[in-house]
Formats: sequence, C-alpha cells, structure tokens
Amino acid sequence: MTVAIGTNSAAVAEAFINNAIARRGQLAKRKTWRPASELAVDLGTANTLIFVKGEGVVLNEPSVAAVDMSGNILGIGLEAKRMLGRTPEGITAVRPMKDGVIADFHVAEKMLRHFLRLVIDRTFLRVKPTVIVCVPSGITEVERRAVRDSAQSAGVKRLYMVSEPMAAAIGVGLPVETPVGSMVIDIGGGTTNIAVIALSGIVCDASIRTGGDELDQAIVHFMRKTYSLLIGEPTAERIKIGLGSATQLEREGEMDVKGRDLVSGLPKTIRIDSAGVRDAIQEPVSHIVNAVRRALEMTPPELASDVLEHGIMLTGGGSLIRGLDQRLMDETGLPVRVDEDPLTSVVRGTGRILDDFTRYGTVLST
Repeated sequence: MTVAIGTNSAAVAEAFINNAIARRGQLAKRKTWRPASELAVDLGTANTLIFVKGEGVVLNEPSVAAVDMSGNILGIGLEAKRMLGRTPEGITAVRPMKDGVIADFHVAEKMLRHFLRLVIDRTFLRVKPTVIVCVPSGITEVERRAVRDSAQSAGVKRLYMVSEPMAAAIGVGLPVETPVGSMVIDIGGGTTNIAVIALSGIVCDASIRTGGDELDQAIVHFMRKTYSLLIGEPTAERIKIGLGSATQLEREGEMDVKGRDLVSGLPKTIRIDSAGVRDAIQEPVSHIVNAVRRALEMTPPELASDVLEHGIMLTGGGSLIRGLDQRLMDETGLPVRVDEDPLTSVVRGTGRILDDFTRYGTVLST
C-alpha cells in the first residue's frame, strides 16, 4: 500500500484497518465443519506459525504489529511488516516478541488473539481451543507467566508449553523418547537453542539470545561503519538472505544496496559482495559456535558417543545461512545435517505432540 507524503495519520490508520478487515474476510471464506479445538502455536520473534490438528500449518505470519500513539492496533502480520521503517508520524511498527519471549505484553496479547481468531473463524463450530505454545529452553518463570497470561487473555481454554529444541527434535523425527542421545540446534529470530535430548527430556542445553535479528543488526552496523550507508532492518534481512554465509563460498555473490549516505544525507546505491557480509556476521556466528561447544562440554560421555555417531540436526530459519553446517562440522568434528524445512520444524513437532498425546505428553509443562 502506497502512502502519500502529507497524509494525516487518521486516514492512514483507517486505510490499514480496512485492508486488514478485507484480508481477514478472504481467509474466513475457507469454512470447514471441523472445529479448531486443538492448536499448536510457534510464537517466534520473527514469525508466528499455527498448526491445527488434522489440517497442518494453516497460518504463517510475521510477528509484527502496527500501533498508533494511543496504543490501538492498526495492522498485524504481513501488513504490519510492510510498514517497518516506512510509517508516518503517529504510527509505529513494533515487534512484541524480543529474544524469543514477550517484550510488550499488551501488543503480544492482541497479536495472539488476532491470529487465533483468524484460525478459529475458519470453522462453523467455534470453541475455546487447547493450545501448545513453544518457548525457548532458557525461559524464566516470569517470562513463562507472560506467555500464560497472554494466551489466557486471548481466549485459550487449556494451555501447555514445550521447549523449542524438544519440539524441533520431534518435528525432524529424532527418537526423543529413547535412551539414545539426540542433539538439535534451533536458530530462530531472537534466540539459538541447543539441546541434547534423551528419554523425553533435555539432558543439557544452552540458550543464547543470538539469532537472525543479531545477524541483521551486524549487517546494519557493517554498512554504517564501512560504507557510511544507513539501511533499515528489512534491507539488512534481504542482504543476509541473498549474500549471508558462514564459510567461504565457491562462487561469491554481489548485490546492489540502496540506503542513505550519512555524509551527504542523500540516497545512494553501492555494490557489496558476500565476503564483506561474511565478515560482518562473523561475531554472532561465533557466538552460536561457542554455545554449541559449551553444550557438548556438558554432555555426559555416553550421550556424547551417540551424538558422535548420529550427528547434529540444524533447524530454524538461521540454519539456512550458507555454509553454517560446514562451519559447525569444521569446529566440532561432528556430522551436521540441516532439516528439509527448517522454518516449520518447531511447529511441526508441536503438531506431532497433538497427534500423539500419549506418546509425547511427558515433554509438556503448564
């Protein structure tokens, strides 16, 4: 949606609301008789995914909300993400999730309520759902309570929580209920969760507040320091996806980047290569590698031998960085595999828990 310069915020707000209502109306047309009574929610820093038992993943939206000066929600999800760095005065595009946990309770509650309503309104029979929410393994009790309160305020009947590395391990098909040790690394937007799992429990883990957002910030600082070019987070994300790598590539890439020159103050275009971007994200990638080392140092020797035999599984959007699996192999000497669909592995695992509650029920908490 294009906003003309000089348009007042009230008119812009009305346009955003009308756009959201129209889009929601399109989703609501897909009616089904089956009530969405059991849901799995991956409430991530970058994206929120919802899995409905018997249907699969039905919603995948950015975890972004547009808010005006009075605190009213003007847009949620994809509409709000398009506003990042482009909003007029009086409207702010915010991310209520930070480092994998709720940073803005009010906005997070409205966002979760909106997403749940989109899913529940697709059915003729509407009920209060039972929901499993994925949370980082290093979450505190205060942060856990914030998730619980947000879900209850959004109209959830019964709430369970599961740690993200456990859900990711189940999603990629690892034998978590057996005595065999499995190691999984889930690199999300705000956190990286590393865990060694056996007998339906996490034996040792490491959770760091480093993820895709840290990589974006590193690219923003690199562009500012090296080229005196100011860019926004969406542009940094495009650079990360297009050129980001953890090891040297056989064919290095290049791309044009547009931003504002900090010296002249004018718009400017420069050309960067993947080698420069690799240097820019070197520090956050090193943090992830060091966290993997710490988790391996805490692993009991019997489980360490299992990890040596079966290797490490990489999941989450951050695992799509080129050469990250090779970098971890070089640093640890262990085989590393990347899931075929790492962006949905956590919510798929939570969906499997819904499908086979008797088998995986012990991994849940309230």
